Amino acid sequence: MAAEAKRRLRVLIADGTAERHAQVTETVTTLGHEVVGGRATLETVVQTTTSDLPDVALVIVGENSDQAFDLIRKIVHEAACPVIAILDIQDRAFIDKAARLGIFSSIAHASDLQEMQSSMDVSLQRFAEYHALEGAFGRRAVTERAKGILMERHSIDEQRAFHLLREQARRTNRKMVDVAGSVLESHRLLSSGIAPEPLVDDLLERPPEGS
Repeated sequence: MAAEAKRRLRVLIADGTAERHAQVTETVTTLGHEVVGGRATLETVVQTTTSDLPDVALVIVGENSDQAFDLIRKIVHEAACPVIAILDIQDRAFIDKAARLGIFSSIAHASDLQEMQSSMDVSLQRFAEYHALEGAFGRRAVTERAKGILMERHSIDEQRAFHLLREQARRTNRKMVDVAGSVLESHRLLSSGIAPEPLVDDLLERPPEGS
């Protein structure tokens, strides 16, 4: 958390009146961060997140909450950065719906320097943890699918399939998830009639122990 507080962030500020945007901009720059993308709108926010690569996005929620929802939805869909809602209205239903869309934090007092910085720190931490967890689930899914292919091909149990993957990873000095990915790719090539790479072919054709 302390490391994030010292880091100069690139901050996107979306929606809000010109006056409100200026107020939030002042808070962000006072904290030592850089505001990027100008005053992002529903029409420009996707291009802005792609070109300016913000570390965090602040969406100002005023009377037009439907537009704020659309902005949040677009930024979250791009998975570019965590989104913080700055609430100029107190609406519990909005917060609940925005949370389901994927905001990482919300604040009511954008002029409070400590609250703003703390919200950024927490959002960045949650964002990193979310993507690490998402990546872990993805790696596990690849390994499980590769084990299934080996089990079916060799009529072996799950433990033996795991050992085959691990042995190949050690022998080739590769990560097991990379070996598993190669098995999946080779399986697709075999299914389409294209010869796989010899290294993966060796793993797929290796007989089980005791045969």
